[in-house]
Amino acid sequence: MTKEEVLAKLMFDVELRGLSKNTQDEYYSRVKSYQNRYDKPATELGEEDIRQFLHYLTTEKKLVSASVNTYNSALRFLYGVTLNTKLNLKQIPRHRKQRKFPDIFTREEVQALFNACNDLRDKCILMTLYGAGLRLSEVAALKVSDIDSNKMQLFIRNAKGSKDRYALLSQANLDILRTYWKAYRPKEWLFYSRNNTGTHITNRAVQNLFHKYVIKAKISKNVTVHSMRHSFATHLLETGTSVFHIKQLLGHSDISSTCFYLHLLKIESLNVKSPLDQMAELDKADD
Repeated sequence: MTKEEVLAKLMFDVELRGLSKNTQDEYYSRVKSYQNRYDKPATELGEEDIRQFLHYLTTEKKLVSASVNTYNSALRFLYGVTLNTKLNLKQIPRHRKQRKFPDIFTREEVQALFNACNDLRDKCILMTLYGAGLRLSEVAALKVSDIDSNKMQLFIRNAKGSKDRYALLSQANLDILRTYWKAYRPKEWLFYSRNNTGTHITNRAVQNLFHKYVIKAKISKNVTVHSMRHSFATHLLETGTSVFHIKQLLGHSDISSTCFYLHLLKIESLNVKSPLDQMAELDKADD
């Protein structure tokens, strides 16, 4: 097979299994990079080539563990499913996840980000990201019909894991979305691309506008678009919202994913005394 034929067969297999569009695109791009690295079709490459490629991504490209693992998953699928080749998976191990605490916006920083926006569409996107705790791809692919003002919720279609869910629609979010709709009159997609392609805004465009306003708001933290979602969850926890309710709003399959946000809470917001201080108080009472 040629490189193009390998990619075509890969796409057939991911579509046959009903994998999400994001996963389809990710597998395609990862396998394409792998073949281009060697300038050979994957049928002429093997286990040692995979090992060398993953090592190159780690040591030369300096990709983080999570990114290297996406290549690993794509290549395992390519060989195990598309090419029906048995691999010794012990020879192509995944990276152990290194989960560090992300930087979280304070409420004041979120407001400063909104205040920095001088474009109505951009402000709507940022407010929707934070107000509903959405992922990057979810806000980009919102449709006008996904807004339910009666039930105050947003319909999130085909989210992570190919699952639909409902997200929170705040009153402030609804108000600015109504102002935006009157100004732009979007038909199908809520946020259209400005390149006149007739489709929704791209993930890259959302990232670009986000970082533009982070700089404009003079926020020096190491933040990404996903930091808005982290901040949404953390701020809800700080105000006493149940972790189980937050799990539902975020669309997490496993409660352990949501419980990670418990580690991000500021100690002072927990209003908890150390048992050492409680012992000291008992001693004073006995005196």
